[in-house]
Amino acid sequence: MTATSPRSASTPPVGVDRGLVDSSPLPAMDVAGRLDRLRTRLLEIPAETSAATSATPPGAILITRMVNIRYLTGFTGSAGLLLVLHEEALLVTDGRYRDQSALEIAASGADVRVEIGLTGGAQKETLQSAAEGLEGLALEAGDVTWAQQRRFASDWFDGIELVATEALVEKLRQVKDPGEVARMAEAARIADTALASVRHRLAEEVTEREFALELDFAMRRGGAEGCSFETIVASGPNGAKPHARPGDRRIAPGELVVIDFGALVDGYCSDMTRTLCVGPPASATAARMVEVVAEAQRAGVAKVRAGATTKEVDEACRSIIAEAGWADAFLHGTGHGVGLEIHEDPRVAASSEAVLATGQVVTVEPGVYLSDIGGVRIEDTVVVTDDGCRILTNAPKELVIA
Repeated sequence: MTATSPRSASTPPVGVDRGLVDSSPLPAMDVAGRLDRLRTRLLEIPAETSAATSATPPGAILITRMVNIRYLTGFTGSAGLLLVLHEEALLVTDGRYRDQSALEIAASGADVRVEIGLTGGAQKETLQSAAEGLEGLALEAGDVTWAQQRRFASDWFDGIELVATEALVEKLRQVKDPGEVARMAEAARIADTALASVRHRLAEEVTEREFALELDFAMRRGGAEGCSFETIVASGPNGAKPHARPGDRRIAPGELVVIDFGALVDGYCSDMTRTLCVGPPASATAARMVEVVAEAQRAGVAKVRAGATTKEVDEACRSIIAEAGWADAFLHGTGHGVGLEIHEDPRVAASSEAVLATGQVVTVEPGVYLSDIGGVRIEDTVVVTDDGCRILTNAPKELVIA
């Protein structure tokens, strides 16, 4: 059945990634080096953005997006602001996270000073003091609202030039270190094992919702801290909706069932889709859909390697589906990056010009969706290597469940 959780032998303190403690079975992540890599990126801002009116790089960046704060410091709380200067980094958060922030940042090895204060006034004063003397301050344009920017400009950082930046931390996050890949591989292993433990239930007339709940529980029981996203179980005509939500429809023999799911380990996601059927498909069209999508998915995976464009991967999948006459039934891009979020860059799509790099983790997930038949999607998460890729999601792809 489900595997024993790797946490059971020696469980780290709550809130601390397993790879940050000596007893962890997973390798440590290089959290400590990320701040310096971000500082290097800060020096390149004037050359990259027309938003900077000064030729001088901003002296600091204010990180407001919590997933980026986690990446840079190891802090997993839900509230905080991180000011990264050239000489130091300061995290301000509130009293709920007094002990947690100290524990997690110490475990990560990141050189970060923590200040605890009530939201608003105390935190503002702490940041103002740390930012004193700065000429420019970078902001995460994709996260800061218009109201926040106005407040920062007129009140918090009056007299400091605010510079809009795009995806500075997200670009760093694209290439995973071995510790990050190990967590994603563990999440994928848990998901593989969970599906193997419950897939027989599809033949027992369960509803979509019942099967989704059992699969979710199997992942938690197997060691996952949660699901990467809301599990999709879509049977029969529901499968024609790529992001269908599981409902009370009972799964019947002969119909296709699209199952899209993933596990979380230390905040890192896995992502996998399998299309299954209780007995042989009820129609020749359904069987052909599975054959075509499987061929397209293999072709896409074969294209993944460092130096390839994501557009080339998309085209490898899309051309096979188009040749089968279903170009208009492939309703989405071929894939996306995965990491601390289930959808990250790079995008694997016809409109993308991104070039794959060693250490990136992406999905390859072509699909065909016919309203009168249902849907087929087959998805793997893969790690880009110099000469190809390593597949993390290894659940069998055989269609028929006896």
